[in-house]
Amino acid sequence: MGELVLTTFDWVPEPPRGFVRDLRIRWALEEAGLSYRVESTPFRERAAGHFAHQPFGQVPWLTDGDLTIFESGAILLHLGELSDVLMPADRRGRSDTREWLFAALASVEAASQPWSFFMFSGDTGENPMGKFFDDFLYEHRLKHMETVLGGREWLAGSFSVADILMADVLRLVDRFDGLANYPACRAYVGRATARPAFAKALADQMAHFAAAD
Repeated sequence: MGELVLTTFDWVPEPPRGFVRDLRIRWALEEAGLSYRVESTPFRERAAGHFAHQPFGQVPWLTDGDLTIFESGAILLHLGELSDVLMPADRRGRSDTREWLFAALASVEAASQPWSFFMFSGDTGENPMGKFFDDFLYEHRLKHMETVLGGREWLAGSFSVADILMADVLRLVDRFDGLANYPACRAYVGRATARPAFAKALADQMAHFAAAD
């Protein structure tokens, strides 16, 4: 393992603060007690160097020695392989962690992200696509996650990168009160965000962006 450097934007507008995805990586690094530093890339002017690290002009990316890794899920998997705190050591636990990490991205966030766009815009009313995404999220994703989380504390037995990702995905839904009818999902988010590492990661992200105001 080389020096770990997390790169995020130097500044973002207030609405997304606390939800920019470098928080997922900060959280994992804090949970594992891994030493790291944070660097910034401009939000307003995204130069060629930014796209060389992140081809879509987004954040975060992580540098680990001669490796540079983009996409929060890929970074979390990388960190999970560095720490048994983030991924169980046994074969079954590691498989369950990977499975649920991909489920958070490909199944739950695939439904929650477009839904959240409508919520941020306030265009929910009678918009047919808004109704479609309500049904997609509530009936086809949260209803099933409610069953899963009603019977376990964490997704892969012990707390892992899968929980960091799933809790962060559900946290955005909860921001718009989307978990009101899903008490097991809401309790899960509450357990995850009560962890000291999350509190530290959130405070550090908020301070990072506020410093650039």
